[in-house]
Amino acid sequence: MLITDIKRVIEQVSRDKGIAVEILAKTLEEALKSAARKKYGNQIDIEAHYSPDTGEIEVFQFKEVVETITNPDIQVTVEEGRELDPECEIGDSLGTKMDTSSFGRIAAQSAKQVIIQKMKDAEKDAIYSSFIDRKGEIINGIVQRIDRGDIIVNIGQTEAVLPQREQIPKETYRRGDRIRANIMKVLSDSRGPQIVLSRTHPDFLINLFKTEVPEISEGIVTIQGAAREAGNRAKIAVGSSDFDIDPVGACVGMKGSRVQNVVQELRGEKIDIIPWHVDAAKFVCNALAPAEISRVIIDEENNSMEVIVPDEFLSVAIGKRGQNVRLASKLTGWHLDVQSESVYSQAMKDGYDSLMGVAGVNIGLADILYEKGFFSAEELGNAAIEDLIQIRGIDDEGKAQELINNARIAIQNTKLKAKALLKAEEEKPGEVSIKEEMAAQTETEVSENESGQSEAPEEREIPVIESDAEASEQEVDKE
Repeated sequence: MLITDIKRVIEQVSRDKGIAVEILAKTLEEALKSAARKKYGNQIDIEAHYSPDTGEIEVFQFKEVVETITNPDIQVTVEEGRELDPECEIGDSLGTKMDTSSFGRIAAQSAKQVIIQKMKDAEKDAIYSSFIDRKGEIINGIVQRIDRGDIIVNIGQTEAVLPQREQIPKETYRRGDRIRANIMKVLSDSRGPQIVLSRTHPDFLINLFKTEVPEISEGIVTIQGAAREAGNRAKIAVGSSDFDIDPVGACVGMKGSRVQNVVQELRGEKIDIIPWHVDAAKFVCNALAPAEISRVIIDEENNSMEVIVPDEFLSVAIGKRGQNVRLASKLTGWHLDVQSESVYSQAMKDGYDSLMGVAGVNIGLADILYEKGFFSAEELGNAAIEDLIQIRGIDDEGKAQELINNARIAIQNTKLKAKALLKAEEEKPGEVSIKEEMAAQTETEVSENESGQSEAPEEREIPVIESDAEASEQEVDKE
């Protein structure tokens, strides 16, 4: 089965499908070997070779030179072998070129099926290889169809899927609309590579700024992180390697042109551009802007910060439904606990009072403990002896252990008092219910008496006590 101008066909398919010429040539070789075995059986030893110079594929059958033939499909006698190669000896393998036109229609059909399957596999591998290194990039496509909320996007070589969970809320697309999204995953599947897109991931926001701000692609401005609640609000932290360039101003652009392009692509999502700072506390303060910060208490062990703000800025710092502090926490990587100054001051006062309630703690010692970071009896009860003996006024380990025990006793007493108060509060409604039960019992007794189920009580006249005014009125009537 000679294929004319096969070289031109291979090169054209390679360009159209993005498959290497070597892979296509190997596919055709496998197809012809399959066709030969279909015609002559699976025992024959054959090889196929594609010649890029002539553009033809040659098929050779090999047979072993033996004295006595037991299998004519794979063996040849010495006499027959020397007709092909006069110098051949027993044990040599001789190859003869086969006429591919003799394979027949069924063999040709089998070769066609092999070529189609191999071409599909090669095309899948080529698509997977071309997209596996593009994860995290923005890609443009056209909406092909919508399947159960998921958007199928035509991206040229293949189709990608934009799942419903990765779509910005309230945005709608129709068939034929252009769409931009981030390549999130490239999965290898039996049906072919599956490319998953996203428009809600923070990387999509970062890549949009990279396309709009030349300073980012040049490396002058760096994006340190981003946090999003897609379709609503986002925060992005930027820094600069050049002190003469304002990273926030570079991202905003002249008259806000750069950031507005990003906002339009994200369907009106509000974006806060935050200046990054190497100091974590300063970075957190920037992330909570426009709220003013009074003080920040850092707990590095638990990776948390207690942020104190003026009372009038509490709602601004927290944001609508806690959105501002939630995004700031995601952006900075710290757990943030925002409190107002009044609540914080009251908590500090309660903690100081609890210290004063510990046996063996006077005002002077309470002030020293407070300065050393023990703000309440609970913190004192959880303290280590090694930390306490370093404090002035605590002489030895015995004194330290005594203070810790007294603090724990004070905490326990406080909890018992709280339980007692709570129990007393719960018992107050109970008293009312007892009265109601007595009243209900009285009504039951009356109803039983009326129905004759029990003896009626003795009837007595109830004297009426008249007031002086009523008595005088009755005397006037008599006259």
